[in-house]
Amino acid sequence: MSSHHIVREKQEPALLVLSLNEFSDELLGQLLEWSPTVITTPQTAESLVTYGIKIDYIIGDVVDEALQCDVKLIPAGDDTLTVTALNYLIANNHPAINVITDELNLADYMPYADKIDLVIFYDDKKIYAVNSGFRKWKPAGETIDLLSNAKELNLTGLNQVEGQKYKTTADGFFSISFNGPFLFIAEET
Repeated sequence: MSSHHIVREKQEPALLVLSLNEFSDELLGQLLEWSPTVITTPQTAESLVTYGIKIDYIIGDVVDEALQCDVKLIPAGDDTLTVTALNYLIANNHPAINVITDELNLADYMPYADKIDLVIFYDDKKIYAVNSGFRKWKPAGETIDLLSNAKELNLTGLNQVEGQKYKTTADGFFSISFNGPFLFIAEET
């Protein structure tokens, strides 16, 4: 018996590919599994085409017609490529985005953390914003990094290793409570 799934437009997170340097082919395949809207830069577009990945949008001022004929252009303007892409997706009612990057500037993402479901893949980390009261199940010994500061921070199921780096104490749930709108955390991919 086979299972057929219909994926509606904008049902899956859009994929913003800013770089593919040393990014896992397996993880890229997982992110592309349900044919998300793919947005990239002119520099990264050639790599995606080499992989046979269909690009929907390129952020920039000119689209190289040799890449793919049906690619649409998102004008770059004066903002960073990340900010331009996030503004475009929010304006077009995309509820979520996965970002692949080799340069992380959390300041670019902070204003959007409460406007779009955002996951950033950077280095060997999966980074996302959490609200106070966040809970997640993890096996013992997993690393969780807190990437932004929070007042009245209360952690359960985590032991501090150093600075803002923590490890899960046992198989099970860890939780994070704090005073503030959100906090960026990172876990290993």
